[in-house]
Amino acid sequence: MVLTGLTTTFSAAAAVAGTREASAANSAYVFAYFTESPNQTAANYGLHLAVSTDGLNWQPLNQNNPVVTPTAGTLGLRDPFILRKQDGTFVILATDLNGTDFSQNNQYLHVWDSTNLTSFTGYRRVRMHGLNTHTWAPTAFWDQARGQYGIVYSANNGADVFMVNYTSDFRTVTTNQVYFSPGFGVLDGDVVVDGSTFYLYYKNLSTGLLYGARSGTGAPNSYTTYTSGLRQGNQMEAPLLIKDNSGSGWRLWGDSFSPVNNDFYAWSTSNVGANSWTALNQRTYTPPMNAKHGSIVGITSAEYSGLTARWGLPNWVRLKSSNFPDRFVRHANNLGRIDTYPMEPYQDQMWRMVAGLADGAGVSFQSVNYPTRYLRHYNYEIRLDVNDNTAAFRADATFSRVAGLSDSTWSSFRSYNVADRYLRHSNYVLRIDPISTATDREDATFRVTS
Repeated sequence: MVLTGLTTTFSAAAAVAGTREASAANSAYVFAYFTESPNQTAANYGLHLAVSTDGLNWQPLNQNNPVVTPTAGTLGLRDPFILRKQDGTFVILATDLNGTDFSQNNQYLHVWDSTNLTSFTGYRRVRMHGLNTHTWAPTAFWDQARGQYGIVYSANNGADVFMVNYTSDFRTVTTNQVYFSPGFGVLDGDVVVDGSTFYLYYKNLSTGLLYGARSGTGAPNSYTTYTSGLRQGNQMEAPLLIKDNSGSGWRLWGDSFSPVNNDFYAWSTSNVGANSWTALNQRTYTPPMNAKHGSIVGITSAEYSGLTARWGLPNWVRLKSSNFPDRFVRHANNLGRIDTYPMEPYQDQMWRMVAGLADGAGVSFQSVNYPTRYLRHYNYEIRLDVNDNTAAFRADATFSRVAGLSDSTWSSFRSYNVADRYLRHSNYVLRIDPISTATDREDATFRVTS
C-alpha cells in the first residue's frame, strides 16, 4: 500500500520524541516484552510491561500478566516495540506470531495506539508486504528529512534482510524496500536516532554475534558496520539499544537465543559511536522474570506513577544471590537453595515477604505456589514447611532484615531465634550459619527484587 497525501501535526513540546533519545523530562523507563520459560510453562504471547527507575532492575506490572492481547491474526505477539511519537503519545508494534512455530509466514504487524500505556486503542493489523515470508521484530524511528516514520523489520526476499516501510500514521504504509542487506543474513534490527546519526544494531546470523552499524542519513542501504561482534553466554539475538535518561551514556541489551538460557545480558558505553562496549556484571541488573525480546523507552515520573497505579507492582519478590548473581533463592523438594535462572517451575523462586510470623517487625517468606508453606530453619537447614502455627515454627520462619553484610545496598536476613546466625547459601543449599569471613558475608547477601 502506497502512502499518499497524509499529514501529521507534530507537537513542538515533543521535539525529541520518536527518536528514543534521552529527554530531560524522562526519569524512569518502561520495558515491553512477551514471556517464555525453559519448559514453556510461562509462555504467554500478550504484551507485558515492566518499569524501572534506573533502567537496570525491573518490576513487572500486572503481576507479570499481559496488559493487552491481540484479537486478530494469530491471536499472539512476539517482539513488542514501543515508540514515543512526535506528538508525545505511543505506538506499539509487534510480530504477529503466537508461539514458536517460526515456519509460519505472515505479512502483518500488530499495532496499537496509547496515550500513556495505561490503555490501548485503535488495534489493527497492518500489512507490510506481499512476500511469502515473515514480518519479525519491528523497530521504528522518526526520519526528520522524510517527515515520516520508518518501520524496519526482519524478512526474507531470498536472503535474510531488513525491510523498511514509511508511514505518517502507522495505518497506511509505503511499499516495502530493502533497508539493510550487508551480504550475510541479519536478524532483529534496532534503529535509534541520536542527533544526526542513525544507529542500527543487529544480529549477524552467520556468527551469532551482535553488531552496530551507523548512517548519517538513515536512508536504506546507507549503513556501515563499525563495531566488533558482541556476545555474552551462548548465541544471542534481539539487540536493544537505549540512551540513559541522564543523557550521559548508553546501554545495549541482548536476548539469549533460547529460553533455557539467561534471558538477557547487558553492556554499557559512554560513547555509542565508539567500538567500546563493556559487559555489565549481572549483579547490576535484573530483567523482568521470563521476559523475552522486547523494547525499552524512557518515561516521565507522571507516566511511571500512572503505570504503577493502573497495573500494580508485584505482590511477590525474588531473592538474588550477591556472589552468584545468575542464581535466585528457590525451593526444590521442600528444601531451600539457589539455582540458575531461568528455572522450572518458575514459581519456585517467587515469595511473598510478609510480616514475621513471630514478630511483625521481622519478615517471613511465604511460597507463592505453595501458600501454606514458608521457609524455616530446622537443624540449621532451610526447609519449606507447612505452617503448623506453633510458636517454634513461627520463630524458625522469622528473620530480621538488615543491610547486606557484603553490600549495604542489598539485604541480609538474621535468624529471629538463633540471633548469631544468618540466612546464607553453602554449596547452593540454604542454611543459617554464624558469619565471620568475607565469603560468608557474600553468601549471606541478597538483592530483594521482582
